[in-house]
Amino acid sequence: MFLVGLTGGIATGKSTVSAMIRDMGIPVVDADLIARQIVEPGKRVSKKIRAEFGDEVFLDSGELDRVKLGKVIFSDATKRKIINKITHPEIYSEIRRQVIFNFLKGEQFVVLDLPLLYESNKVAPYLYKTIVVTCDDEMQLERLMARNQFTEKEAISRIEAQMPLDKKCSMADIIIENSGSIEATRKQVEGIIKLLRSSNHHIYNRAVYGGGFLAIVSVIVYFLLVYVMGIV
Repeated sequence: MFLVGLTGGIATGKSTVSAMIRDMGIPVVDADLIARQIVEPGKRVSKKIRAEFGDEVFLDSGELDRVKLGKVIFSDATKRKIINKITHPEIYSEIRRQVIFNFLKGEQFVVLDLPLLYESNKVAPYLYKTIVVTCDDEMQLERLMARNQFTEKEAISRIEAQMPLDKKCSMADIIIENSGSIEATRKQVEGIIKLLRSSNHHIYNRAVYGGGFLAIVSVIVYFLLVYVMGIV
């Protein structure tokens, strides 16, 4: 099995591409989904956030008020680092669990949907390929303002909090241009998945690790490799 990283900028359409990949039968480990799950009421991360940021970032139902928290952390780099320190260990722990699960299932490859793939740089060096979803700057701004009801200033602050798209694209193996129609994006995704499915990289890994008893050993080795990667 091999790993493929998927990332992009906020409101560039990464989630749309991720859904297309999943619809094609490819397992996707979604860091955003995991991030929402770990802050559910009563969970350890939720309690840590409450202790650090107070009741004001929570709804009466006990659920995290992501809008309020977002306004706090995107206007203060120090607080953004604090929330990352609280959430990232739990997120990467679950990523590790899902990667190992798909490894045991015998999947050819798994796509890791990671918004901060390059920013955190914990996983990028160990990926077979990386994919960046991009779009025109003006379109990105318009999409974000429409999607989240942000003012232009709020939207720009969210975009600028991330690594510039052109820099991400320069680091990517594959770029998906998502400024056009949904059909044009889907055609790109289909071509990429076809290319990945034709790869023999998973056969190489299987040859290295072997079968039978060695397969059990490979699980242990893989677990250690993932741990060393920094997916903890």
